[in-house]
Amino acid sequence: MASPFEIYLVRHAVAAERGDAWPDDDQRPLTPRGIARFTEVVNGLVALGLELDEIFTSPLVRARQTAQLLAAGVGGSPKVKLLAGLSPGHAPAAVVAQMCRMAAGRRIALVGHESGLGELAGHLIGAGRALPFKKGGVCRIDVESLTRRRPGTLIWFATPKLLRTLA
Repeated sequence: MASPFEIYLVRHAVAAERGDAWPDDDQRPLTPRGIARFTEVVNGLVALGLELDEIFTSPLVRARQTAQLLAAGVGGSPKVKLLAGLSPGHAPAAVVAQMCRMAAGRRIALVGHESGLGELAGHLIGAGRALPFKKGGVCRIDVESLTRRRPGTLIWFATPKLLRTLA
């Protein structure tokens, strides 16, 4: 039997507040504090030995910036690729279908937003509800196949505070 796919779901780090400074929500960047704190999260993931083959990210600026920080810090030299389904408003099944068409590796991170990321986690493990993600939170779900509909297994779910502590 082939080793499972490791799917890491990552909520983007703390971004600038919505408001007049950012009339286009898609363009809101991470704050300096958000960058610093997520860099500590990445250091915690490194302490866990995390290596990735590829990272898929929402096209929104704050998610792309989070994905770049993740790629720069973890092992495996992962490439960052846009996945439109990770932007807000897409159904979990659509995200999985897009990922199936694009994925080439077995250790895959998906960087996105709430509530969609929590819904995706629930979908992947066959839960009846979403799992709530804090900004900068990460979970690992192992699945046998990207195309079969068997539920995956939630291996761990870590808050950003826990990951920063591991760093």
